[in-house]
Amino acid sequence: MRRLAFAALAVLGCCPGAFAADLPADVPPASAPVVVKAPPSESGRFTLIEENDAFAPKPTDRWYTQGLELNYLSAPIAGTGFAAVLPSSYLDPGSFRTQRFEFVFGQSLFTPENLTLNPPDPHDRPYAGWLYAGAGLYQETDHHSLDHLQLLLGVVGPAALGEEVQNGFHDFLNGVISQHQALGWGSQLSNEPGVVLTYEHKWRWGTPIGSGLAVDVVPDIGITVGNVFTYAETGGILRIGQNLNADYGPARIKPALSGTTWFDPSQLQGPAGWYFFVGAAGRAVARNIFLDGNTFVNSARVEKEPLVGDLSGGLSFFWADRAKLDFVLTWRSKEFVGQSEPDRYGGINIAFKLP
Repeated sequence: MRRLAFAALAVLGCCPGAFAADLPADVPPASAPVVVKAPPSESGRFTLIEENDAFAPKPTDRWYTQGLELNYLSAPIAGTGFAAVLPSSYLDPGSFRTQRFEFVFGQSLFTPENLTLNPPDPHDRPYAGWLYAGAGLYQETDHHSLDHLQLLLGVVGPAALGEEVQNGFHDFLNGVISQHQALGWGSQLSNEPGVVLTYEHKWRWGTPIGSGLAVDVVPDIGITVGNVFTYAETGGILRIGQNLNADYGPARIKPALSGTTWFDPSQLQGPAGWYFFVGAAGRAVARNIFLDGNTFVNSARVEKEPLVGDLSGGLSFFWADRAKLDFVLTWRSKEFVGQSEPDRYGGINIAFKLP
């Protein structure tokens, strides 16, 4: 499945020229002063992201098996802030920028394929949980490019409560459907503080195609560093629908095809919007603690694949600025040597405006 990763790496190379004619014609020269727009009257937004292998076709209970993230996105904020230092000041020079901040809290769970083995198969990925919180900054330039800088702090290991969440949920479901306990959590990665710093940059180029519809592409590049994940990524999505300028694609839990909780109601034309999307991304992975094992002590580990690719598709709906609903399916190439087949999982996002 390395072909999937290499194919995803080509997305950026084919995107920019296709919609170059639709870039704003009035972008000022690079020497123009950076100005952050005054914040309009707008409230913040809350987004719940739920990802699970049970949402995918032929549901499984293995590898990346569960992810939950809660996200608060602020209303636009005043002041230049980071406008002069974020890379968009040089990659996308422009006169007007809008900034928002975010707060994040989440948990991700990883297990081997066979949950009944204790001890687990040493050639399969280890049991591990990742519990984290963090903050980030978004900056949009001229309504066609977006910076995202995010810092996550958390813990890997028993303190991440992976065993309690997975087996507790399985116990709860046993009253409805038969669920097995995951027996190997005693062999999970040891407790370790985690730090993840991510920077991503997106472009958005689109054009109307008639009947109120538009099509756009949203390529991106990014880099993540830390003791939990370290990788470089590139990819993009293709969308068709209405009111595409309100966002840059549905949010996802990292590592994944890049998405954001950014939403700008000032760009809505009409009371509702929707779009279909497909996308691809490739990552060159230097570190993944959930495959490489703990940083400072010996632990279970497997040999990771250095190149990983994702293919995603789905559908998004939004009702003015009040609520948004995303459905996402993701197919992921093999992440470690000996993995029996590519991974797959689904996601559901629910977002709404706060009072």
